[in-house]
Amino acid sequence: MDARQVDIAIIGAGTAGLNAVREAEKSGKRWLLIEQGPYGTTCARVGCMPSKLLIAAADAAHEASRMPAFGLRVDGITVDGPAVMQRLRRERDRFAGAVVDSTEKLPRRNRLRGQARFIDATTLEVTPRSERDDPPVRISTTATVVATGSTSRIPGLFDAVRGRVLTSESVFEIGDLPRSLAVIGTGPVGLELGQAFARLGVRVVFFDRGEHPAPFSDPQVLESVHAVLPQELDLNMQTNLLDAAPRGDGVTLRWADADGNERSDDFERVLVAAGRPPNLEPLNLAATGLELDENGQPPWNPETTQCGNLPIFLAGDINAYRPLLHEAGDEGRISGANAARWPNVAAHERRTPLAIVFTDPQMAMVGTRYAELDLDCTAIGTMSFEYQGRARVMAANRGLIRIYGRRSDDVLIGAELFGPRVEHLAHLLAWAIQEQTPVEHLLRMPVYHPTLEEGMRTALRDLARALDAEDRCRSEDMSTSPGM
Repeated sequence: MDARQVDIAIIGAGTAGLNAVREAEKSGKRWLLIEQGPYGTTCARVGCMPSKLLIAAADAAHEASRMPAFGLRVDGITVDGPAVMQRLRRERDRFAGAVVDSTEKLPRRNRLRGQARFIDATTLEVTPRSERDDPPVRISTTATVVATGSTSRIPGLFDAVRGRVLTSESVFEIGDLPRSLAVIGTGPVGLELGQAFARLGVRVVFFDRGEHPAPFSDPQVLESVHAVLPQELDLNMQTNLLDAAPRGDGVTLRWADADGNERSDDFERVLVAAGRPPNLEPLNLAATGLELDENGQPPWNPETTQCGNLPIFLAGDINAYRPLLHEAGDEGRISGANAARWPNVAAHERRTPLAIVFTDPQMAMVGTRYAELDLDCTAIGTMSFEYQGRARVMAANRGLIRIYGRRSDDVLIGAELFGPRVEHLAHLLAWAIQEQTPVEHLLRMPVYHPTLEEGMRTALRDLARALDAEDRCRSEDMSTSPGM
């Protein structure tokens, strides 16, 4: 077996790993990028980009169905399933191809193909997984960045029908839209993909063990979700799947509902979207001496990305902290910089948490979530989209905004949003939270009429009243225009 000596080993060529590479390059240290799968990030190949392409097609189809609300008549549309999926893959491949090209432009001496596993805290063994991989090699390294991401898993319940089960990775390879689809899981991935398929004419039924079909923790926002989503989606919450059996070309699912009644239905395909476990097992982290928890996770510091006191840094979905692309990018930069400066590890300030779900209505969580609040020290502002002017103009007046302020200094600290195009409002709030902006200062900012941003201002005014800061805001425009 060949042997190599490097300063920094980076395992995984996804978003986090490639950002760690950039930091390693800047440091001038000897670095090596190890990847056991295809190049191209999860986002570009099987995540955010292909899913948004599917959602874009679904939104276009859905807009036609909304025409009568505006006094317009249409004869209907025909969904060409193969054409939808062909465009998705064509654009997906373009996005992924750009990432692959940039990765393959890295010096060949700095790239190694194969599966990496720890022998000890500073030694890796890389073995080939296919004929295209490099020969076996043992790597001695000063510091290691682990950025191997996560992977969809299919539960054993579906062993008898695995050929008819899709994951958030394989779903984009189907040649045509299925006639019917069971979606297992009502988290962000399940809701996004399931709603998109439903709007493209697929009969979709959702199943989840949990009580709520969304990642929110604010009870009032969840109440709005429960009022709005079932108007369009067939949601079966608090269910227990009992069996999945082949039936013709499809699958028969059997489950117990929330009341314990046994039910069954037939579907052409099943989409499992019940989480993506981190790719920990192949790494053999136990060999490093780290104390692992019941899920195989080592102790980990989000400000340094370091594991315990060893020269090992976790970045991206592998750490199960905030499995989002922009967080993976940040953690890649932090881990790469700290691996390069080992043992002088430095803490880095993390950006304001921001998560968006591209359902309709959209969902967003910014800063401190409701479940994390000290309610005795927090004031809350509320705004319903039901009567918000621009939302009603768009016939999209569904949902609720809840924003949170700290009583001690009247500073905005968090928000949970459910409503039309809240991806944009969420960014404005995230910037304000990161800058620790007092509510009274935000109320001085310009807002155009009529816009959805006026609804955010309404929530801020409600928060200002709750903070007893109204006297500081009296000079503001207190218009009662229909955009409020």
